[in-house]
Amino acid sequence: MLKNFWYACEFSTAVTTKPKQVRILNQKLVFYRNAKGQLIALQDRCPHRGAALSLGWVKDDCIHCPYHAWKFQADGKCINIPANQPGIPIPKNARVDSYPIQEKYGFIWLFYGDLPEEERPPIPPLPEFEDPRLQKIFFEYELNAHYTRTLENDMDMSHVSIIHSKSFGNGFALEQKMEDYELNIGEWEGHAKVNVRDYTKAKDIFAFVFRPLKANVKVTLGFYMPNITRLVVDFGRGKLVNFTVHVPIDDRTTITKRIQFRSFLTFPWADGIFQRAAYKVVMEDKGVVESEYPMAVPDKLSDEVHVPCDNLSLAYRKLRQKCLAMGWGMKPYQNQSNNSNGNLIQPSPQKQGRRQVVTERSRSEAEGEGRREEDLTYFFHP
Repeated sequence: MLKNFWYACEFSTAVTTKPKQVRILNQKLVFYRNAKGQLIALQDRCPHRGAALSLGWVKDDCIHCPYHAWKFQADGKCINIPANQPGIPIPKNARVDSYPIQEKYGFIWLFYGDLPEEERPPIPPLPEFEDPRLQKIFFEYELNAHYTRTLENDMDMSHVSIIHSKSFGNGFALEQKMEDYELNIGEWEGHAKVNVRDYTKAKDIFAFVFRPLKANVKVTLGFYMPNITRLVVDFGRGKLVNFTVHVPIDDRTTITKRIQFRSFLTFPWADGIFQRAAYKVVMEDKGVVESEYPMAVPDKLSDEVHVPCDNLSLAYRKLRQKCLAMGWGMKPYQNQSNNSNGNLIQPSPQKQGRRQVVTERSRSEAEGEGRREEDLTYFFHP
């Protein structure tokens, strides 16, 4: 898993003044809103006896532990212990970690890492969210797979006519060889454009949408680091956009949260039809994605075989390697906080003087790993 990115981890409508536990990156956090509707994100573990704060309650814009009613303010500091006699000071380490958080595009975004604000990679753009001509729906599903596998599956074109032959992949044909598709790579993103011709044999809702057209369909698919995919299907008289966040719950679980936009059949009664169609596609992928081994994509490109049609996923893996070389990778045990003594393996960005530093040894190992991978080149030339 990677730190130092903004992670969309929940839909905005899912969090109220009632505490809600949110799992991400092998962590348990608690989200809630104060009286002004502002979001607060804290570690979901009381430092006293480890009870989940998400089982407590919010009063006076503070969260109270369900066990002994310790009161924590928005920055995670405990400001009241009911069992204390008057005059007894509150221990300095009676606090929980707080995290930077913001709302955008209908998502709650959490920054997990130790970069100062001015150095953090930005939240990716989503211009469709404010377009009143587009109908949007929100939905999610869970897979027993690592987020890197679900992400790569979401932007893989070569499996469409195989796994999805009973839905939108039926009759799928490429106008050109996969290695010839247009590919653009940015600092933290990558996108490919592919033309699909004679898309006339699709089934279900896809048949209704595409069959009368009998013309080329323009597909743009891509990713934003570390866990977002974007798909745009333009068939002339309409457009469909999937903006998908692959939330890394733990090393074996991913909850995929998606906003789908469409410029056709924009009636609310059609929302259920598109949700069911999307869920059918996911279930077609489920068995294969959950079977992949190792569960996460390998850190070394040479550990798996690649062909030209894998260019987009190779671009993702290359940027992932860049992050690992920068010291942004986290092993499972490094995602766990230990508040019993106030020290964190993964430091809260709110605490000063605790920024994790890559040691000279780990830096040299990362650079050496990069040199070993230099011989494995891409099939494309960005």
